Amino acid sequence: MNASFPLCLRPRRLALVAAVVVGAALAGGIAWRVAWATPGQGNTVTILAGPTLLDEFDDVSESPTYGVKVKTRGLSDGYVQHNRVAPGGYSGWHSHPGPIFVLVTAGTATLVHAADPLKPEVYPAGTGFVEEVDEVHNLRNEGDIDLELVAFVLVPMGAPRRIDEPAPE
Repeated sequence: MNASFPLCLRPRRLALVAAVVVGAALAGGIAWRVAWATPGQGNTVTILAGPTLLDEFDDVSESPTYGVKVKTRGLSDGYVQHNRVAPGGYSGWHSHPGPIFVLVTAGTATLVHAADPLKPEVYPAGTGFVEEVDEVHNLRNEGDIDLELVAFVLVPMGAPRRIDEPAPE
């Protein structure tokens, strides 16, 4: 730095350099995440409805043999989507910022959780499951026919439906 540079402007220059360094680090972090993301293969997603804006709600239903509670805080985006996964195809490792209610309509889904990849869950046609918030997982079609899923996606307003994640180690 030039010794004749006014002392009062040095902090501004330092702040600019700091902003550039932080910006580069953030961009590098985003690039790293994209580079390590595991995109799907043989997976086609068709949005049937949405995004549809939903108000807050608090719904409870209880009986002697069944109970459910669904509650949101803040506005949500709702989607209905159809997923088709070819034999041998997979979704790639990802998570969701809200719950995904999945109905298997054809084929068999194999759901692998990053937290326990050696214990996949298998869901044949006529069954379903919920992909939990922020849980990293990969959905595979290990069968010999197309896997078809219909899903109701509930995420915070403006949030992405899917977040690509690196494969677990």
